[in-house]
Amino acid sequence: MNILVLGGAGYIGSHVCKAIAARGDTPIVFDNLSAGHRAFVQWGELLEGDIRDTDALDDAFSQYQPDAVMHFAASIEVGIGEREPLSFWQNNVAGTLNVLDAMARHGCERFVFSSTCAVYGQPDKLPITEAETRKPGNVYGRTKLAVERILEDLSAATPLRFAALRYFNAAGASPEAEIGEKHDPETHLIPNALKAAAGLLDRLHLFGNDYETHDGSCVRDFIHVEDLAAGHLAALDHLMKGGESFACNLGTGQGITVKEVIAAIEGVTGLKIPLNIHPRRAGDTAQLYADTSRARSLLGFEPKRSDIETIITDAWRFHKKDWAL
Repeated sequence: MNILVLGGAGYIGSHVCKAIAARGDTPIVFDNLSAGHRAFVQWGELLEGDIRDTDALDDAFSQYQPDAVMHFAASIEVGIGEREPLSFWQNNVAGTLNVLDAMARHGCERFVFSSTCAVYGQPDKLPITEAETRKPGNVYGRTKLAVERILEDLSAATPLRFAALRYFNAAGASPEAEIGEKHDPETHLIPNALKAAAGLLDRLHLFGNDYETHDGSCVRDFIHVEDLAAGHLAALDHLMKGGESFACNLGTGQGITVKEVIAAIEGVTGLKIPLNIHPRRAGDTAQLYADTSRARSLLGFEPKRSDIETIITDAWRFHKKDWAL
């Protein structure tokens, strides 16, 4: 199959391209390189383009006639979304409408969407199931929810079939260290903690140590990026075999505190992480972790590399290479 991977030069998209190529299918990367990396395009061709550019999308569909589309080309930095909501709505929603319109014109009917647990907002109960009320608490989550609703409407009225994969905290890197987490600005816990351990940051900033958890820090569900990639391929196969549209969580179902992650990083690296403790950030939830039973039953999804030590070991290997340590 030819798979058009929007945002395929980014963190998760590049790992999915690697997995697509490894099983003999062809990824075609469509990326404007605003957040992705040319060096991450190691599997398949790169088309430089923007999902807000309808002509560029038409050219990609005409040239490659993809069997399916995987969409990772969203703006994701939550703080920027709060400051610049118009740009998030233009890219994440208007851009996705352009993609869906191009798919309809070119007869492409299978769509795997990178959604997020942010569509749930503050959960009413844990673990979070797909039946949880979707009430996102930030612009990023609201744009992702808007796309989910668009997909639901299209799937009910047209031949389009979609998978909306709501994943939790993506982490880790490829075991071979070719690709990994590399954002600018970097806001995620594990790469910033590794930077602090390596002396590339003065301090790691910990927001809140008074939550109602066993050590006072937030609980999150970390899933290895290679496990996420496997989940995307399983979702694609479900759709290509005639399966109906669906949404599901991709996580491990296990929560771990921020302080436990920091301790694990110190254990793997043998380095001390200097910390600054700050008050809680507005909107942060004490605990977020997934109920993964739907992914298991529908897709046969079982994470294989998502224990925290493996996640950190793979991330550390990539960052040492990337930072020339």
